[in-house]
Amino acid sequence: MVGNITVLVIALAISVGILWYFFGPRKAEQANREGALQVAHIVVKGGYSPQEIEVEAGSPVRLQFDRQEDGECSSHVVFSDLGIDQTLPAFETTTVEFTPEQPGDLPYACGMNMLHGMVHVLPKGTERT
Repeated sequence: MVGNITVLVIALAISVGILWYFFGPRKAEQANREGALQVAHIVVKGGYSPQEIEVEAGSPVRLQFDRQEDGECSSHVVFSDLGIDQTLPAFETTTVEFTPEQPGDLPYACGMNMLHGMVHVLPKGTERT
């Protein structure tokens, strides 16, 4: 009886840990300022790291996708709201540039829609978290 309860408690703890890892809150990384340009470096290897980026509306954004793999899934990055579908050659860094005019979220994904990321566009002059 005690053994069954122990196994149940361990299974519950592992389940909570897995759920927290995949669905828990994520902290967005701020893009770096280079003059008026906002720059973020994103590693593509089984996902996007960082997965969430914060930028400010009205200033140009340069996202540098450093693809460190050669699988088919991550061979493209798609910003459907911006009409961007950029090829990401394996083991190269590819730049995607745009200027977000309005605050809001700009989701992006791989060509197969299995890997996901988000650009959070904050209002101009907003203090970032």
